[in-house]
Amino acid sequence: MNISVNWINAYLEGNPLSADELEAALTRAGFPIEEREDLPGGDVRLDVEITSNRGDALCHLGLAREVAGATGRRLLLPMAPIAPGDPERASGEVARHTSVDVRVEERLCPRFTARVLRGVAVGPSPAWLRERLEAIGLRPINNVVDVTNFALFEMGQPSHVFDLDTLAEQRLVVRHATAGEKLTTLDHQDLELTTDDVVVADAERARSLAGVIGGEDSGVTNATTNVLLEAAPWDPRTVRDTARRYNLRTDASHRFERVVDVGQIDECADRIAALIHEVAGGELVPGAIAVGPPLPPDPRIELRVERCRAILGLDAGADEMAATLEGLGFVCDTRGEIITAATPPHRRHDVTREIDLIEEVARGLGLDAIPVHDALPARPAPPQASEEALAALGNALTGMGFYETVTFSFVTRDEAALFMPRGLRVVAVDEARRKEAPALRPSAVPSLLSCRRVNQHAGVEPHEVGGAVRLFETSAVFAETDAGATVENRNLTLLIDAPEPQTAVRELRGAVETIVRRLGGPDRSVTVEPGEPSCDAYRADAFANLSLEGQRLGVFGLIDDAAQKRWELEIPVAAAEVDLDALLELYPPASKAEPLPEFPAIERDLSVVVKEATAWADIEQAALGAHPDLLEGLRFVGVYRGKPLETGQKSVTFRLRFRDPARTLRHEEVDPQVEGVVRALESAVGAELRK
Repeated sequence: MNISVNWINAYLEGNPLSADELEAALTRAGFPIEEREDLPGGDVRLDVEITSNRGDALCHLGLAREVAGATGRRLLLPMAPIAPGDPERASGEVARHTSVDVRVEERLCPRFTARVLRGVAVGPSPAWLRERLEAIGLRPINNVVDVTNFALFEMGQPSHVFDLDTLAEQRLVVRHATAGEKLTTLDHQDLELTTDDVVVADAERARSLAGVIGGEDSGVTNATTNVLLEAAPWDPRTVRDTARRYNLRTDASHRFERVVDVGQIDECADRIAALIHEVAGGELVPGAIAVGPPLPPDPRIELRVERCRAILGLDAGADEMAATLEGLGFVCDTRGEIITAATPPHRRHDVTREIDLIEEVARGLGLDAIPVHDALPARPAPPQASEEALAALGNALTGMGFYETVTFSFVTRDEAALFMPRGLRVVAVDEARRKEAPALRPSAVPSLLSCRRVNQHAGVEPHEVGGAVRLFETSAVFAETDAGATVENRNLTLLIDAPEPQTAVRELRGAVETIVRRLGGPDRSVTVEPGEPSCDAYRADAFANLSLEGQRLGVFGLIDDAAQKRWELEIPVAAAEVDLDALLELYPPASKAEPLPEFPAIERDLSVVVKEATAWADIEQAALGAHPDLLEGLRFVGVYRGKPLETGQKSVTFRLRFRDPARTLRHEEVDPQVEGVVRALESAVGAELRK
């Protein structure tokens, strides 16, 4: 925000601060200066960086408070030259004045105020007012409008002035716009409004877009003689959505988006009305309208002095802390070593907890006063289990030739629909900046497909490990139920080239099994069950569900040809989507140390011919179900398809390992066990021993 050094000094007691002194004070208070410009006449314009949670500092008076607290000066508050009179308060939605009626529908505004001035003389502003506005880069318009702009940058209170005689029935109604309702703004834009917009209307039509900009046909001109001044706080989210919808970013909307406090409305409106009377003359009609409930009390927060000392490392006393807070506008009640209550000014919506008060003490005493320890702790805090699990996950995947990606959370609507799990729908944002890709992704696969396409177009050669490009990402994915509830999950997503689809699918399954065992231990096993694809992007004949000890773990399969074509990929790809939280919960891996065997093992490889549809899990279960004596382990070796096997058959090879812990086994002792396994396979899955 641009500020004037002379303008800031008008609110500080004592000799004026130089631009250098003011810059140092603001920087110390946490408001760094981005640019500086010397102006004719000796003034200096500073561009101050203000964080979004400090809406109270978006004005000269707010920054003057900070400077006063940082320098120990007394703040000089501006006063209204005349007293406009107490507002006529209304507990309901309607208030009547001798000049105007006001109605606020559906509690769209917590407090709406209106004041009337008659017989004003609209014309050029006095020199002091023009100089203030020009110093911060604003162009003067006329004395009435210039006062509202001055007050916005003085007190941070946006307001609007209507030509009272242009309002039908001299009535104001705060309501939602009707669908298709038209409004021509002060900057000559013709808008077609939606029912999400809030407007200030008269008895016939919308006259301003609440919190954003006024309407052209009710604005103050040189012909205006009777003025209605409106000041109110508006809902930040509604203002932000409306401003983005029409690409209208105004000084008023910028402040309402960052919260304009309801407690300052009456005071600021009195000041604005008095200034209009001062520069434009006329008669300020006694009384005012104020529609809305009573103002809420200021919050009370307890600050423990010892806690403040422990966090900041400063040996400050309760009196010093209280004085620091009071210098920033807080009201403190100190009792011994405890500040029993610290009431933040109503404008400080960013102060809600004890730690916020501690931060204010730190700013007031000076961040440079906080001691810095040169020596680092001898032992850094150990990482959390989830961090260790993520590191182990990343190490396992990179060891298998995967590269990690970090991609954006938004995709196009079509891409989201293609990967949307059945029974859910797309979550999208209505924002001009996200026109091409407004949908929150329900899967990270489309993002990895886009990465693969970029690598393909760049001529990247497949990785040596497995001869394929392999990508992975850990990220959140989003969807919405028919009832409107948002569903958010964290997934591990894998993508691998599949020039030989069967090989790629086995490698992808192996990658998932390796991860599970790396995180959960060697005894963990993943179950794979062919099923119906969860979305339209997977091939129906090459899709499976993953489960871990009866709990759903994820899905994997080959990407459909249509999706391949959409991403212009020349090589088929396979993908897996795994529940990341379920993986991390496995960590740390369960393991135990055992003595090395004293006697050698005997290993036998068996190759059995089975039908193509027979799953390895069925073969494994049947072999173990034979309960062969002294069996130490069973491991899958490979699959063969081709001659001399018939179509629809495959040969599955696996290895049996036998061991006697007390002596050396003989082969003739193992032969009966192997024959028993073969008989069990013949009975359970129709297997035939391959010679």
